This record gives sequence, C-alpha cells and structure tokens, in this order.
Amino acid sequence: MSFNFDLVIKNGIVVTASDETACDIGVINGKIAILGVGLPVPEGCKVIDAVGGFPGGVDSHVHVAQSASKAAGARSSDDWTTATRSALGGGTTTIIAFAVQNRGESMLQAVADYHELATGNALCDYSFHVIVTDPSEAAMHNELPTLVQDGITSVKIYSTYPALKLSDLQILELMFAARQYGVTVMIHAENSDMIEFMTRSLEKQGKTEPWHHGTSRPPIVESEATHRALALSEFMDCPALFVHVSAPEAMKTIRDSQTRGMSIYGETCPHYLLLDGSAMRGKGFEGAKACCAPPLRNNPEDKERIWEGVANGTFTVISSDHAPTNWDDPQGKQLGLTKNPGKNPLGNFRNIPNGLPGVETRPPLLWSEGVCKGRISRTKFVELISTNAAKLYGMYPQKGTIQPGSDADFIIWRPESQRKPVTLTVSNLHSACDYTPYEGLQLEDWPRMTILRGKVVYDDRDDSVLLAVPNGEGEFLKRGKSTLPGPRNRWLSEWRPDYVTEAEAEEK
Repeated sequence: MSFNFDLVIKNGIVVTASDETACDIGVINGKIAILGVGLPVPEGCKVIDAVGGFPGGVDSHVHVAQSASKAAGARSSDDWTTATRSALGGGTTTIIAFAVQNRGESMLQAVADYHELATGNALCDYSFHVIVTDPSEAAMHNELPTLVQDGITSVKIYSTYPALKLSDLQILELMFAARQYGVTVMIHAENSDMIEFMTRSLEKQGKTEPWHHGTSRPPIVESEATHRALALSEFMDCPALFVHVSAPEAMKTIRDSQTRGMSIYGETCPHYLLLDGSAMRGKGFEGAKACCAPPLRNNPEDKERIWEGVANGTFTVISSDHAPTNWDDPQGKQLGLTKNPGKNPLGNFRNIPNGLPGVETRPPLLWSEGVCKGRISRTKFVELISTNAAKLYGMYPQKGTIQPGSDADFIIWRPESQRKPVTLTVSNLHSACDYTPYEGLQLEDWPRMTILRGKVVYDDRDDSVLLAVPNGEGEFLKRGKSTLPGPRNRWLSEWRPDYVTEAEAEEK
C-alpha cells in the first residue's frame, strides 16, 4: 500500500488523552491519514523528527478585540492577527473567542460583526461563543436554533457587570432554551451586589489601591454565585461549565455537584495556579497588571487547592481567559489612574480594566509547572489543554486528538533529556500586549514546534516561520454539540419543560 503523504512525523511518542504510543504520523492534505511504525516517505514529502507529538492546543476562553471595560473607554491590546499569532507561538492551534450581544440587539448580528473582524485576519483556527445579555423570547427560540445550525453551540452568561449580568429569571429562561437546543452554557459566577456594596464602601474609605480589587471580591462572592447558579442548573436539568474558577470554596461546590452525578464542568486558568494576591501589591501602580476577575486569591495555599482540582478531575479544561489591555496605555490599565475621583496616587481599582494576557503562555506554563514538575501526567496535560475542550464544545475528533481523520494539529515537545529552559519575558512573546504577569518566571521548556493542519507555523529556532504565517490561514470551525454527558432527565418536582416528551420524562 502506498500513500502520497505531504508530511511524515517520524520517531514520535504520540500522546493523547488516553494513551502514549510509539509510532509515525502520516499526513495528507492537512488531515491525519495513518498512524504506523516505519511509514514510508515519498519523494518530496516533508519529514519531522518529532520525538514527542501532542494534539494542538484548544483554548476555549479567549477574548479578542473585546474588553469588559469598553464602556469605560478601555480597548483590547490584541486584534485577531496578533492574538492568533500569539496562540500559535505557544502551541495553541484553535481558539474560541466571544461575540457579545449588546442589550436589545440581535445575537445573529453580534456573530456577523465578529465574523467580519476575524475573517481574513486569523492565523489559527477559531470559533465563537455568544455572550448573551438579552435572552428574549425571539433570541432564545428564533436566533439560538439558527446559531446551532451555523455551528455555534455555546453561550456565556454573567452574574456580574452591569452591562452583562442576567437575573435568575433570565438565567432560567436561557437554560430552558439551551437544554432544548443542545447548547453548552458557560457561567461567570460572581455576586454582583456584593461587589458593588464592597466597592462603594472601599471608595468611601479611600481604599482604592489595586490590591483592594481583591478586597472587594472575597472568595464568598464567587462561591455564593456558583452555588446559586448550580441550583438553577439542577432545577432546569441544564449542564453548565463554570469558567475561570479561582476560589477553593467554589471548586468544592462544583466537585460536590459532580459527585452527585450532575453534568457540571469546571474551568480554571494558569494564573490561579501560579499567581496570588501579592501580585496586586506591586510597586506603585504596578499591581494593576494583575487585576482580573475573579481576582487572584490572597492565601498562597489556595493555589495548591486549585492544583488538587486539576489533578482529581474537578476541572474539565484549563483555558487562558486571555483578556489583554496594555499597561502603558491611556485606554489600558492606566484608566485606573486617570479615572480616579478620590485622587488616590495609586489609582482606583474600580476603573482598572480586568483581565490578563495569556493565550501564548497557557500550554508552556501547564507543561512546565504541571508535567515537568510531576503534578500531572502527559495524558492529563492533553486532556486539559486540548481534548476535553474539543469534546465539550463540539469539535471532537476533528480537534483535540491524534487519530486518522483528525486535523493534523500538533505541538512538538522535546524529550526530557533535551529540554530547553527559558525565562519568560514579554519581549519573546507575540501578543501586542506590553507586559506578561509571568515576567521572569523560569520554565522547564517551550514548544519546539507548532503544526496547524499539516503546516509548520511555529519553530522556536526560527521566529520568521511564525511571522510568515499569512493572515487568513485560520479557518472558522462549524461546531457540533457537546459529546460530554448532558441532561439527566432528573426533576425536582412534577414540572417538566413542555418540549420534554413523555418517554423522556419517565426516564430515571
């Protein structure tokens, strides 16, 4: 049997979420054609001696050309070109960004607007979640089914931020529709009223320095909102993913629901594994660089509790929550100094745009701090940075694994004996953001190579490879529905949604 391979990856240990296998990978037209030992190399075929081949990273929580503080005048430091170039530079070949529905406007129009921004500009493959701010009858039962048909099968909701938050009734209405149409619900869980009360009180007391961002959002703010949203999810029998979990108390609530058999999923981020609240106490106003929501937690032991959740399966995915604004920019973190009614020389945390850059550093951080330091296995690494996100968001097995028929997306890592320690610094990254919260951190290694649909798009020996990737190389992914466990058909009373059939209602 002969194969007209475009690419053969030789001598590799192929690592997936379930197995490690010594074999070669044959690629034809951007797809994995075969896994085998001693694959022939036809004339003109590119050969890569891989040693270690892993599925390309899937980052399912990335904010591109979008800022949560837009109303205050903030702007994202990344556009679709710089953000996706940065993703490839760290081993991520697929991102899912957010299309924001403004109140009173159409979800379909929001998606069309974001398509216009991304089309012809993305370097890696991509899709969208829709941030829903107005779950009207028309939005939920006319537009949502259309989005599903168009390959957008996930939405995100907020319980905080005035321009974004939904009431409990609105959340129930959205979950009612999401369950009906097979849409994955992502939840940003923080108690908005607690935050507003604390922020007003701190402002009256003159306590507005960057670290008081954390003071205004103690762990109970997250754990209360998580518990409440879980109750709504159980009431509606609607699966949900809790994004960027930072508080061990919230993590425990999620774990308890999973133990009871609920289809509940957790996401955390590298900054909650590696940083703590002391980062917000940097020199002068430097702490603004570490302001994100939920905040970095003050108790250093909380990081170890989050690592425990990574190891024991509480967390389904690790995403970056890439949400960059520049430090040295009047429309970036400096807004905390210029919009400062109390004239505190260290600024006002209320007006510091929330968010950290991180799409490029996510895989290397988890590899170095997780795999290389023995916290997680290589298969667990794949599960967390690629496979589970592909399954949860309807891209598997096109993305998230190495098997015949899958896209030929790979991260190539060095073997342990050849690892190349690096010092993280913003000057070596590819985002347009002017800082990294991990400046100076020593990493055990960095990806040797990133391959997108059979093409080498990053080579750590030659940065010109990445810089030469053309705008528009990335393709929009039309996604299906989640393949992880869904509704259980378990109800808390005699009530059932009117779309549940009698047979389904009788299932136990």
